[in-house]
Amino acid sequence: MSLDFIGKYNSWERVDPAELFSATTEKKEATPKLRMPEFLASEAVGCDYLVLWLDCDKEGENICFEVLAAVQSSMSRPPPDRQTIFRARFSAITDRDIRAAMSSLVEPDENAARSVDARQELDLRVGCAFTRFQTRLFQGKYGDLDSTLISYGPCQTPTLGFCVERHDQIQSFQPEQYWKLALTCDLDGGQQIDFEWARVRCFDKEVASMFLNQIKDIKSTVVDSVVSKEKTKARPQALNTVELMRVASSGLNMSPHYAMQIAERLYTQGYISYPRTETTQYPENFDLLGAVRQQRDSAVWGEQVRALLEAGLRLPRRGVDAGDHPPITPMRLASRHALDDDSWRIYDYVVRHFIATVHRDCSYLSTTVTVRLGGQQFTATGTRLLDAGFTELMDWLAVGRAEPLPQLAPADLLNVSAVALTDHYTSPPGYLTEAELITLMEKHGIGTDASIPVHINNIGLRNYVTVETGRRLVPTTLGNTLVHGYQKIDPDLVLPTMRSAVEQQLNLIALGKADFHSVLTHTLNIFKQKFHFFVKNISYMDQLFEDSFSPLASSGKPLSRCGRCRRYMRLVESRPQRLHCQQCGHTLALPADGLVRVYNESKCPLDEFELVVWSGGKKGRSFVLCPYCYNHPPFPDMGKGSGCNSCSHPSCRHGVSQTGVSACSCCERGVLTLDPSSAPRWKLVCNRCDVVVSAFDQASLVAVMPDVCEQCGAYLVRVEYRPEKSRLPNRAAQLTGCAFCTAGLTQLVQLKHAQRSGGRPRGGQRGRGRGGGPDQPRRDKMAELAAFFM
Repeated sequence: MSLDFIGKYNSWERVDPAELFSATTEKKEATPKLRMPEFLASEAVGCDYLVLWLDCDKEGENICFEVLAAVQSSMSRPPPDRQTIFRARFSAITDRDIRAAMSSLVEPDENAARSVDARQELDLRVGCAFTRFQTRLFQGKYGDLDSTLISYGPCQTPTLGFCVERHDQIQSFQPEQYWKLALTCDLDGGQQIDFEWARVRCFDKEVASMFLNQIKDIKSTVVDSVVSKEKTKARPQALNTVELMRVASSGLNMSPHYAMQIAERLYTQGYISYPRTETTQYPENFDLLGAVRQQRDSAVWGEQVRALLEAGLRLPRRGVDAGDHPPITPMRLASRHALDDDSWRIYDYVVRHFIATVHRDCSYLSTTVTVRLGGQQFTATGTRLLDAGFTELMDWLAVGRAEPLPQLAPADLLNVSAVALTDHYTSPPGYLTEAELITLMEKHGIGTDASIPVHINNIGLRNYVTVETGRRLVPTTLGNTLVHGYQKIDPDLVLPTMRSAVEQQLNLIALGKADFHSVLTHTLNIFKQKFHFFVKNISYMDQLFEDSFSPLASSGKPLSRCGRCRRYMRLVESRPQRLHCQQCGHTLALPADGLVRVYNESKCPLDEFELVVWSGGKKGRSFVLCPYCYNHPPFPDMGKGSGCNSCSHPSCRHGVSQTGVSACSCCERGVLTLDPSSAPRWKLVCNRCDVVVSAFDQASLVAVMPDVCEQCGAYLVRVEYRPEKSRLPNRAAQLTGCAFCTAGLTQLVQLKHAQRSGGRPRGGQRGRGRGGGPDQPRRDKMAELAAFFM
């Protein structure tokens, strides 16, 4: 289920965003066509008991009660008899886990479910209120904004804030010069060793030069100390979602959102376990040996796996059991040719990571040689690999790539071949990578393993950031302007601490330590006050937008008249193109691509806005539209973004009642309508799909008549030609008949038959068709619509 406002609050124009903090909400089916509640209710008929097997997290607990609401009226022993409702808690789909859960059933946790309800309601009310207000204000005022929706989200906005904070650090960074001493020594046999200065660097050139003068004439030195230590690089913990997303972004050059789509596909195909988990510790009864044995016949890593099985598995490192799902592991062997390239790369990493968790640690010898020159200490470090361990499979993590140092002992004599003072500059930090952003979000509690990739993807879709080389997130002008505006008005709106505080309150609900209504009311009141403060002080953000974007008042060219003030609206041709009325302050969206021109100064009979013609798209499609009706459909059967040929107004000569010819043969509810703007190359276009039919080329007039063809049910048309251009039989000046049945007209139409269901809809309904008394339903519908308008 999903939470939404009831219908009357969905109009952006008529509803003050402040009302959304107290507006009535309702739960709706997230995917209505599945009819899931109805299906569950039918399954529950005659049942005595309900055992709920959902994810062992708060969201899973919430779904428990959604299921309960769907089935309780169908059960033989319905609630409130609580002895019929049970909850199974499990974290792995194994025989042992399932039996253990079934033998220790508990009651569903209503507190945990209510905490999810509170989060959903908070996110809906807060996000929609801020989003509607700032979108209406700025999209209606500035012409070169690239985003159609300027959204705010309690998690999305702090995510953007991290990116802008790093951008600000880069922009404000002042490089500083520093100096380093570099020492090179020769050994017998021609070998050289480069030593690094123990002081690392010096920001005062005079001091650095003084050190150089102290040692530049020294020609030899002796080894002060040689220290060798055996070190290990620990094998990784079991793989969870956050780590998979980090590696996919930094190592595989995939966005977290895309990587999770691939992982979910691999899961449904049975190649890996469920990929959304916070757990990094294998269950005690997990069959590690069996899972590793599945991989021993691989053509890629089979040799390493067989050697590991022969040597014996190591116990995995202890991690965190979040209680939701087991870590991500391979479930069966896959060959390279069985998967597409990106799926193989994700699968390859999951398998290598899993085997690495039961492999040996990587061990290596690190040697540090120290020398002194004129009182200054210099060091050189080398490594030598002892046991590659798990890095045999995860070779990108291998150590010991640096060449080992030659064998040296204390008091060995070295010849100084070069001493130099080099200058350098401090460099700014790089833009945040997706992997770094994921780490910050996890640290501050912004989002969950399921929602983190969604928030990162959203700030890209909203054009707040762009992804550049190395998957670095660079804020756009819009992203920077928004965050700086929030910081000027109320920094809490963009700081991660606000979300963290809310999560703490929600956790108290889940633990039964706080009342649902009290927390929800208190938190909503805080955000409501912040919203009113934001609205009152929006001029601070508006000033930033004025500096960054062009006002609509000075953008575009005059095109058509506004139905309210009768002044010309300007056509803003940036994407998406829009009409903006400077006098009234409203902005009306138009089709994204194609050309828009004024249409012979005709006006909409409903709102007095001048009609325009849009042309473009496939097959030279075009249609007449009212700019206001296109954004605010006047009838329930007219979808948003529809032209006049979908309008059921009875007296408008551009509506479907006057221009419809026949039901479309290519879509379910479409109507072939005459496009009056297409003359003299007349066209019939479907008002729902992309069907375009050329007809009556070079005719001076084409009109749809009220009568219906007795053969096919299509409405008749009258076609008139000038005598010198006539294409009618015997060069007649005009002919009335069916475009699909009448001889003399059919050869002038590309489509040779009408949809047999007949007629065109009148006021949103299909015609009666052949033999059904075509005039009567039309008169009835027109009378019904006329009564509606009166």
